[in-house]
Amino acid sequence: MTESLHVLMIEDSATDAKLVQQALRGLGQSLVVERVDTPDRMRECLKAKSWDIVLSDWSMPHFGALAALKLLREAAPDVPFIIVSGTIGEETAVEAMRAGAQDYVLKDKLGRLPMAVQRELRERAARREAETGRAQAEQALRRSEEQLRQAQKMEAVGRLAGGVAHDFNNLLSVILTYVEIAAGSLEPDDPMREDLMEAHKAAGRAAELTRQLLLFSRQQPAETVVVDLHKLLEGLSKMIRRIVGEDVDLVLVPPLAPGRVKVDATHIEQVIMNLVVNARDAMPTGGKLTIETSNVVMDQDFADRHGSLQAGSYVMMAVTDTGVGMTADIQTRIFEPFFTTKERGKGTGLGLSTVFGIVRQSKGTIWVYSEPGVGTTFKIYLPRVDAEEDELKAAPAPATLQGSETVLLVEDEDQVRTVAADILGRYGYEVLSAANAAEALALSEMHQARIDLLLTDVVMPQMSGPELARRLTALRPELKVICMSGYTDDSVVRHGVTDAGVAYLQKPITPQLLANKVRAVLDGDKD
Repeated sequence: MTESLHVLMIEDSATDAKLVQQALRGLGQSLVVERVDTPDRMRECLKAKSWDIVLSDWSMPHFGALAALKLLREAAPDVPFIIVSGTIGEETAVEAMRAGAQDYVLKDKLGRLPMAVQRELRERAARREAETGRAQAEQALRRSEEQLRQAQKMEAVGRLAGGVAHDFNNLLSVILTYVEIAAGSLEPDDPMREDLMEAHKAAGRAAELTRQLLLFSRQQPAETVVVDLHKLLEGLSKMIRRIVGEDVDLVLVPPLAPGRVKVDATHIEQVIMNLVVNARDAMPTGGKLTIETSNVVMDQDFADRHGSLQAGSYVMMAVTDTGVGMTADIQTRIFEPFFTTKERGKGTGLGLSTVFGIVRQSKGTIWVYSEPGVGTTFKIYLPRVDAEEDELKAAPAPATLQGSETVLLVEDEDQVRTVAADILGRYGYEVLSAANAAEALALSEMHQARIDLLLTDVVMPQMSGPELARRLTALRPELKVICMSGYTDDSVVRHGVTDAGVAYLQKPITPQLLANKVRAVLDGDKD
């Protein structure tokens, strides 16, 4: 059924109004017509309802088309206004059109009125459609600009965090190593040993903070494998139940079909645990925690609204609690490092920033919805893969950490180079130390005997560690390589560590960590 056409007619002649209404029947739809002849009645009608079109006589004893047009534009600017008059001249018509009237029809030519009305109604519909499209485009632009600003802010904070973590890792390598050496030189019952171990624990906590900063800034190298996300979640279920406590009802919702993703399994486990701890803290008196995994297909529009993703198949994990919730202002900052709503001493503010970094490093996105007093939902989208699951195996420990091989050590930080050489020497290795690639190449040329291993920093002045490795392995094919770094800033990929197929060691180094890695690589394990 065709909708009625609502017509507001400004006309003081009842006879002329009937003629106009008769002409409008040519539109072929039902009409709802209201006739007025004073400004006050027109205001009342405009306030009472919406009108599709306004038809006005040009001149009346107490009212006129220009005054009516002004009232209409103040109340309903997009409603078409057509003058229907028997007295309007060409100059007057031009004046009316300039004032904003859409058209004019002479009363002795009412046959063209239906066509004029239809045209104006079509143009109004087109204008509204264009305005709607423009509003949607502006909204999408504002959303994109906000996403860009947020991404730029997080990128800037991430670079700062990565740089700080790099410097701290070099310092912690020195602290952890010498504390371990000093503690190892003391008798087990020496009181000083206990003091040193407390210092070692504090340095270890600092190392964990730098690791979380690197995860946030996506500068922590990932060892990716194909895993079933729900199976990974089930493997953590007992630990999750212990964390949330008996007063929280834990519900795991499996997907209808297996959802496999290619990620660093250890990193994703940390994502889950961080979100679980966050949910537990939001429910101090108990509640319900639901963790759901499902397979979703994301179209481009949905992908654009949920971050810089591509349309395609994803595995979604939703972590929902019935806790205290968050305000909109807090939601805009929750992924910033060191931002926390907890009491001083209750959290580092790195939990959710670590989650953000890991998810983005895994080529996914994270989205949050929260209402104060209702609860919070975090949704993580990770690209789905069709490959079979990888079997997760722990690397076997070396039979001994001692060695007698020759190691070429290249590190531009003096303290770190001294520490690494000291560690290797204590485990029996012969060490050739160089402060840069040029010194390393010169040492290799002068040293006629076999060099078994190159241990080099990744980022160095003039020549990177991987480039140095390529040059030396061309001259010494038997040479094995370990690259180490306090941060990557994508340097592991950019400088070709992964392409070179060499082993990688993340700083801070400790005697045990370095000795294990060196022995494993020399024995043939390049995990």
